[in-house]
Amino acid sequence: MRDIPGVGRVESWLETTEVDGPLVSFRWTYVFAGDGEVLTSDSTLRFREREEVESALVDHGFTVGEVRDAPDRPGREMIFYAHSAADR
Repeated sequence: MRDIPGVGRVESWLETTEVDGPLVSFRWTYVFAGDGEVLTSDSTLRFREREEVESALVDHGFTVGEVRDAPDRPGREMIFYAHSAADR
């Protein structure tokens, strides 16, 4: 629950609606206390393996220089350092 200036109290939550291989679908729900209106937002994320990301970068003209762990999520998120031929 949050109080939003000019809007009032809004309750929100996130729920996972489906996991299918690399695809994860989820729904944000927002309930506005002032009038009871309910809004939802559905999204799907695709989580790719390192090799898939590197291949896509190369296919689009990039050279992968380095891949690091995200400092706040080691082993769970990767940062790709890549450059295009035009950057050389």
